[in-house]
Amino acid sequence: MVHLKLPAISAVSCAVFLLIGGSVHAQSKTGSSHEMQMRLESLSQELDEQRKLLAHLESFRQQYFEQRTLLNSLERQVAQQQTALDELRGVASWDTLAAQRGAGKVGEPEQIAQAQPQEAKPVGKAASTEGRPPEVAPLFEQPGVLTPKGHYVLEPSVQYGYSSSNRVALVGYTIIPALLIGLIDVREVKRNTVTAALSARLGVTNRLELEVRAPYVYRTDATVSRDVNIPGSAEGVFSANGMNIGDVEFGARYQLNDGGVDTPYYLGTLRYKTRTGTDPFEVVTDCSQRCVGTNVTGTGLPLDLPTGSGFNSLQVGMTVLYPSDPAVFFGSLTYTHNFSRDNVNRKILNGQEEFLGTIAPGDIIGFNFGMGLALNEKASFSIGYDHSSVGATRQDGVVVPGSVRTQLGTLLLGYSYRLSQKTSLNVSVGAGLTRDTPDVSLTVRLPMTF
Repeated sequence: MVHLKLPAISAVSCAVFLLIGGSVHAQSKTGSSHEMQMRLESLSQELDEQRKLLAHLESFRQQYFEQRTLLNSLERQVAQQQTALDELRGVASWDTLAAQRGAGKVGEPEQIAQAQPQEAKPVGKAASTEGRPPEVAPLFEQPGVLTPKGHYVLEPSVQYGYSSSNRVALVGYTIIPALLIGLIDVREVKRNTVTAALSARLGVTNRLELEVRAPYVYRTDATVSRDVNIPGSAEGVFSANGMNIGDVEFGARYQLNDGGVDTPYYLGTLRYKTRTGTDPFEVVTDCSQRCVGTNVTGTGLPLDLPTGSGFNSLQVGMTVLYPSDPAVFFGSLTYTHNFSRDNVNRKILNGQEEFLGTIAPGDIIGFNFGMGLALNEKASFSIGYDHSSVGATRQDGVVVPGSVRTQLGTLLLGYSYRLSQKTSLNVSVGAGLTRDTPDVSLTVRLPMTF
């Protein structure tokens, strides 16, 4: 019985073991499948998140390229606008008033700031917002707006001046009145002067301009007088003329700031005048021995007329241009120093010379102001006033008898017409308001920009 029960128990045990083992194996397999499913779902979620992230990155990348393209376009536009602005920017100057003023002939009108190739003080376009002074119809001989960088301006000009005075020496070419009066009683002097000049201006930068001016002068004087040694003598006319190159001038102008609408432009000017023209001491004077003092013989008048002042000079100045649509207001202040000459001799008749010593002409303080108005896109008009105060001349440190401080005042009207994009025609008329200023002057200029 024992032997029969053991196999039966073993069989039952095996069956139970197999049943339990199969159940455990089934449960293990089911758990592993569940974990796998959860893991797959987790990976799927991560992939979805990564896809979304990639989509965002692609969107950002696309936006970046679009913004970069826009930025490049804006940078190009800014560069083009800056280039255009640099091309438009410029600055200015004005020539002068007389043969020893550091810019022309004393007593002759200066030019008002003009714009384009710039000369003289302005009357042209209404207020400018491009960093360069506005254009103005020139009155004075110096420009207002500088020549753009890399460009140059050639300006031929012709000026006519007429004056009538009861003094032998007007402030101008002859600046030593008492030294030139001999044995005559001067009643009246009629003087005609024609000056043809060629000016060249170069734009070194958009703010700096250099200039050179070479004039050629033709003059005639008719002096009505009588002999002081012959009571009741009839009046006679003493005529003389002269023509030669005038005093060559060199100038520089610098624009100090960027002006604009309701903001003034400030321009600094520097001008040096040589004495290349025939000076008063080089021409022969109608005296046999002496022209002043005792033993005076002759009229004391020059047989040929000088075409230069006879002295080097240096002029510094400041110009202000104030645009106020549709007008432009302008003004300037200048100071001219005339350098003295030592051991000066004057030529007289028979090849002789008269020793004069050290001659020092007076310095000049000048100012001018005016207003310019644009009539249309091509034409502009300006009106201004120019004034200079010329100091007395000294000989060997002593004021020359009869030499006093002289005031020169000129009323100026100017008109400018743009013939083409590069050429303008400028006309100005000056009327003398003081005794020693030329009665009338007419100037025509034709600036051409290259």
